[in-house]
Amino acid sequence: MKITIREINKPRHHRERISDELKWICESLGLMAGRDVEDTSFRIMKELLNEFRTKTIVPTECLVRSLKMEAPRINHHIRNLMETGILSRKKRKITLKGGSLSAAIEEMKRESDRMFERILEVSKKIDDRFF
Repeated sequence: MKITIREINKPRHHRERISDELKWICESLGLMAGRDVEDTSFRIMKELLNEFRTKTIVPTECLVRSLKMEAPRINHHIRNLMETGILSRKKRKITLKGGSLSAAIEEMKRESDRMFERILEVSKKIDDRFF
């Protein structure tokens, strides 16, 4: 699992728009940084959430058709989303971890807490040796 967390100011609107909030989540998790100048990860997440309203599994081909993108490009971004822990995939079928975005984020939080506990444990051993 690879988790990136960036502190990004949450957009303020009189009426909060779901699209802006999803974009903020993607930016906060580092999914829209670097070479993703077309916000492809955000577009894929938005389309997946729309599909997950009525389905629990979304075929990759569905994203290729609806987003009008090449399969390798979509697969690249899906792999990144899988690496963060938001999505999982079996063959060409994509699922949202835990069945919802909030459940996927909760699992990411639990995993990062476990990782930090292990890092803290080792850092204490190092401190004992040097300090």
